[in-house]
Amino acid sequence: MNLEAKKTALRMLVHGIYIVAAGQGEEAVANGVTWLTQASFQPPLIMVAIRVDGRLHDAIQRTGALSVNILARDQQGMAQTFFKPAETQGNTINGYVFEPGPVTGSPLLVDTPAWFEAEVRHSFHGGDHTVFIAEVVEAGVRDPDAKPLALHDTPWQYGG
Repeated sequence: MNLEAKKTALRMLVHGIYIVAAGQGEEAVANGVTWLTQASFQPPLIMVAIRVDGRLHDAIQRTGALSVNILARDQQGMAQTFFKPAETQGNTINGYVFEPGPVTGSPLLVDTPAWFEAEVRHSFHGGDHTVFIAEVVEAGVRDPDAKPLALHDTPWQYGG
């Protein structure tokens, strides 16, 4: 295989940047994630790939639930703070206020334009990530006019 061509082709896939969170209270953890997509209309399912060597992976496995906080295009700075290990203090993660989701209790970052909560239905381990298939059980929109942040809008790369 031409490894350079593989890397270039995989980096051409379009990915959003999201903050996925799990756990509750002082056990809350959140990280920036790009490998996430909708997988089914009925029931409403999403697929998300989470690194196996992190606290977020452990929290999702322990609780069976997660939240997805959707970032606006102008929230690149916020996204960057979640590409490092999460620090939870009181009701903040990496300095951003969160509240518990109404269904799962997973952290919802109050500064994001939209969010949803999901309960894990299946998981598949492969390589250095686990793919979680989760059913959306609640959602909220704070700013319906926000344009979502995409990886190609940033200087960052994750893939290939």
